[in-house]
Amino acid sequence: MNRKLCAALAATAAAATIATAAPAQAQGACDREMLQGIANDWVSALEKGTMMTMNLGEWVEYNENFQRGSLGGFLTPAREVDWHLALLDTTTCQVFVEAVMLDEENPIVSATQISNGFFGVGPFDNIVTDKGDWLFDPQATYEYARREDWGDIPEGEHATREELIAAADAYLDLFNDPGVEVPWGEPCARLEGGVYTGRGEPTDTCNVGVPEGVELKNRRYVVDEVKGAVNVILEFGDNALPDSHTFRMEDGKLRYIHTVTACETENCGFKPFAEMLAENPDMQPPYAPLDE
Repeated sequence: MNRKLCAALAATAAAATIATAAPAQAQGACDREMLQGIANDWVSALEKGTMMTMNLGEWVEYNENFQRGSLGGFLTPAREVDWHLALLDTTTCQVFVEAVMLDEENPIVSATQISNGFFGVGPFDNIVTDKGDWLFDPQATYEYARREDWGDIPEGEHATREELIAAADAYLDLFNDPGVEVPWGEPCARLEGGVYTGRGEPTDTCNVGVPEGVELKNRRYVVDEVKGAVNVILEFGDNALPDSHTFRMEDGKLRYIHTVTACETENCGFKPFAEMLAENPDMQPPYAPLDE
C-alpha cells in the first residue's frame, strides 16, 4: 500500500493544518445549500490540489485512517474526481463524501466525514484506500457506483433519522450477533471495494453473509434523510481497521451498501484480491448498461 501515513507527514501536520478564514455559520444553523457548498468545495480541493478552496476554521484537525495527518499532504497532488457521492446532515452540520479518483499513478477511493462549526470547516475524518487495501479495484468501484441511483427520496417518503441509523446499526450489529434482524431489501446491491452483488435482477440481495464474531465499534454517523442514506465511519474488528459503511434505504428496506476499508497488511491478511477474483470471477458481475 503506497498511501499510508508516515512519520514525515505527522511531523509536518501542525504546520499544514492551520488556516485562518472568516467564521462559518454556527453549529446547528446548517441548511442543505450551505452543506452542499462544503461538499462541492471538498471535491474542488481534491481536483485543484489545495485546501484553499475551503472556508477552513482557525485550527483544522485532519485525521487520515484514524491517525493525525496533513490535509495539505493528502490533497497533493491534484487528482480528478471521477465519481462522488455527497450526504448532507443538517442536524449535526456534517457532510460525507465518498470519492473515486482513477489517477494513473495512485488511484484512490476515499470516504470523508467533514464537520462545520462556528469558526469554519473542520475537523476531517478521512478513510483513504489504495492498492493493497480491502478488495481494492477503483475502476470496478467507479463502474458499479455510477450506475446506482442515490437521488432524492420523494417528499412524504423520507425515513426518519432514527430509522436510518437503526437500519445501519442492524447491519453492522450482524457481524457480532447473527440473531439481529436486518431490513433486507430486494433488489439490494452491496459494493465492497471492487466486489458487487448487483446483477440487475429483481432478486439481487445484500444478504450474502458477513464474518462472525467481529465487533464494529466507535461508530460516527452522517445522516441524510432526503437521500434516505446514512454513512458510518467505525473501527472494524480487533485491529480497529479504518472502515466506512454507507447505506441507502428505500421503502424501509436496504437498497445499496458501500464499504471502504483500509488494511494494515495486503488485502487485510487474506490472499491477494487478484487471486480471489481468479478463483471466483462472479465477485465482479458484468457492468449493467448505462442509461443514455
